[in-house]
Amino acid sequence: MRTDTGQVFKLEDYRPNDYLIPQTDLTFRLSPDATRVTAVLTVERRDGVSVSAPLVLDGDGLTPQRIEIDGKKAKPADLLVTSDQLTILKPPAARRFQLLIETELAPATNEALMGLYRSSNVYCTQCEAEGFRRITYFLDRPDILSVYTVRIEALRDEAPLLLSNGNPVDKGDLGDGWHYARWHDPFPKPSYLFALVAGNLGQVADSFVTASGRTVELGIYVEPGKEKLAGYAMDALKRSMRWDEEAFGREYDLDVFNIVAVSDFNMGAMENKGLNIFNDKYVLADQETATDADFANIEAIIAHEYFHNWTGNRITCRDWFQLCLKEGLTVFRDHEFSADQRSRAVKRIAEVRTLRAHQFPEDQGPLAHPVRPRRYREINNFYTATVYEKGSEVVRMIRTILGPDAFRAGMDLYFERHDGDAATIEDFIKVFEDASGRDLSQFALWYHQAGTPNLTVSSTHNPASQEFTLEIEQSVPPTPSESRKRLMHIPLAFGLIGAGGKPVEYSGVEGASVEDGVIHVRKRRHMVRFSGVTERPAVSLNRGFSAPVTLSVEQKADDQFFLARHDSDTFSRWQAFNTLLTDALIAAFREILGGKRPGFAPRLTELAGSIAGDEALEPAYRALALALPSEADIARDIGSNIDTDAIYAAREALALAIAAANRETFSGLYDRLADNGPFSPDAASAGRRALRNILLDYLSLLPGGAALAAGHFQSATNMTDRAAALAVLAHRHHGSPEATKALASFETIYGSDPLVMDKWFQVQASVPGPQTVDTVRALTGHPAFSMANPNRVRSLIGTFSSANQTGFHRADGEGYRFFSQTVLEVEKRNPQVAARLATALRSWRSLEPGRQAKAREALLSIANAENLSADLRDIVERTLA
Repeated sequence: MRTDTGQVFKLEDYRPNDYLIPQTDLTFRLSPDATRVTAVLTVERRDGVSVSAPLVLDGDGLTPQRIEIDGKKAKPADLLVTSDQLTILKPPAARRFQLLIETELAPATNEALMGLYRSSNVYCTQCEAEGFRRITYFLDRPDILSVYTVRIEALRDEAPLLLSNGNPVDKGDLGDGWHYARWHDPFPKPSYLFALVAGNLGQVADSFVTASGRTVELGIYVEPGKEKLAGYAMDALKRSMRWDEEAFGREYDLDVFNIVAVSDFNMGAMENKGLNIFNDKYVLADQETATDADFANIEAIIAHEYFHNWTGNRITCRDWFQLCLKEGLTVFRDHEFSADQRSRAVKRIAEVRTLRAHQFPEDQGPLAHPVRPRRYREINNFYTATVYEKGSEVVRMIRTILGPDAFRAGMDLYFERHDGDAATIEDFIKVFEDASGRDLSQFALWYHQAGTPNLTVSSTHNPASQEFTLEIEQSVPPTPSESRKRLMHIPLAFGLIGAGGKPVEYSGVEGASVEDGVIHVRKRRHMVRFSGVTERPAVSLNRGFSAPVTLSVEQKADDQFFLARHDSDTFSRWQAFNTLLTDALIAAFREILGGKRPGFAPRLTELAGSIAGDEALEPAYRALALALPSEADIARDIGSNIDTDAIYAAREALALAIAAANRETFSGLYDRLADNGPFSPDAASAGRRALRNILLDYLSLLPGGAALAAGHFQSATNMTDRAAALAVLAHRHHGSPEATKALASFETIYGSDPLVMDKWFQVQASVPGPQTVDTVRALTGHPAFSMANPNRVRSLIGTFSSANQTGFHRADGEGYRFFSQTVLEVEKRNPQVAARLATALRSWRSLEPGRQAKAREALLSIANAENLSADLRDIVERTLA
């Protein structure tokens, strides 16, 4: 485990390396405890570099067994060797030479799951961001592109399957039970995209015919006996391949495309060229074991990793500061794919909910950083919602500003100009400027400046002059290391809505550039005047969430109710209702703190019933609308002095008021939505289940609710309904006979299925209340739980710390104490997972003083631990700063 070196990497310090490695030949002789890796590197000195320039290669915990230069053993005097670095002090005078490095690894004991490791007796690699240096010494950075040829040798009985990047070249028998396979990837790639898998796995095989008529052999590899669970993943892959051809003109370029599902994985998946390695959570699914959300996630993540073939692999990033160039762009692409496969309106709302839940708090706290960071100490900690989700929103804004045709022209130019490159954000912006003729220099601040902009908006209507005026003012709050902010270019989509929901016409506009229903906010303040407006309109702002900003709008509640019923923009209609719910919850929170019983306007609860029963709206949309803002959402909008118990009480009070006011409507709709037909994971069927299950959640608050939920659980024919009922019972009726029986029944049925047991852990970890920390502590000793498996840790500890506001933020600080102890225990095995867990305390300063002090104590207990990893120390010190 690398402990903190204190080194800070800065964007401004980037320079190309003196050396290139155009060709890499690797031979692996696999063994659980003593894998021998022989790397033969063709090293090339750049033009103009002095022959005396040393070659410095990265390592991490390595011990070289043999080093040769041009076939001769290297002299010890010519080398500086540590476990983390190999320096050739006197490279050959020739411009190009060969360097052989032999290392020995112990994959079976690699619990950090970086480099080469074993998962359920399968050899597997994970090299992003800096895992390749745990395999051999190398120039382990994204701008060193190399053509890889890989030979894998293993005992046939132990590893009948031998996979690597690219196309298969050769295979054969070596005698004594050993065999080999050789793979060649003709496309130069950085070391972080290297992959190897070897083991005994079952295969789901298929093929795909590309737009140009080439046949690509497809394979998904899973634990033997689980092949039937990979059918949906294969279908999603083929749909992804066709969609990328049609939407972006991108055809797959190798003869084979393979996916491998493993049970121990730090992330969701990895886009290694031609050999994607997945957390099995995002491959395995059927109606008995996976929820509709699981099916949707599989579809999206399969697509995301496949789309990386062009946005990340064929065009990679010059350095890790450009991480959003591959991740934010590819998230945008997978969002568009899912929107086309499912419901664009529903998908957009879900995207924004995710952004607000994860990225907005990041922007508002000590871990804030620009979409393209300017400095980092540990790159693993910058795989963040800002890089991914906000990065996607920035790409979406480019399309909004340019329009779809100019955006597509810019993407085509990007692929043409930078194929085979390690590119930068500047390269990306430039193609859109060149394709459209637009100046995007002010817009580029979205990449360079941290923080969520706020727009303050007020409006007036002068009936005599028939003039409607919007006053818009932008501001960006200070963030760590950035106290002064520059003005942003914000594309604000809008609509003026009149009686009956019809658009209000205007004859002219001045005060800002307005194009295709978008106000281009570029200055501190705009006075946007619309002429020829005969009636006072309701203003629909940030339609489709055209920009990732917060809005402070001086708007009457009547207008919000009107927009919630009549706005033609589906996102803004949802937003209007969500704003009404949020305002009511914040008011209730304050009443509870003041010792009062909260009350809610009847027209708000009636509106919930009206939306639920509106057959003109998709069921999935209605389900999202009825989902109350989360406790974390409410805390974020309150901003400071947070009492999580009061927020929970406010939310429960509103849920009960809505349920009581709409009992007949909800009950009738719940009965009508019962589906006795065959299961399908399609969007329409999933939407009906989502609506029925949220109605169950409301109805469970009323008399007879426990029995209703228990009946739902017992009659469920799919995991979506079964898991939803289990959560309702555990959360709404904790400790009841019905809840106890359902939890026991679920464990009995699924105790041998780790992925399904993750749901069982999640349900119990998210039960509201102070008692849950004791439950979670006890569950760490459950036979199905393991601190060494990231999925188990995330399902139990991650859920408790990020999705249980009352349990985690227990007033006496016990939740924090348990959490800090557990984070340190996880870190001994896996620093990456520990560091990501630690971000749960990023908003500790917003808590009320008592909880704030206890959260700080927990953070200090982590910071003061001995031999802290670079990953965890980086997060904790920034959180405390």
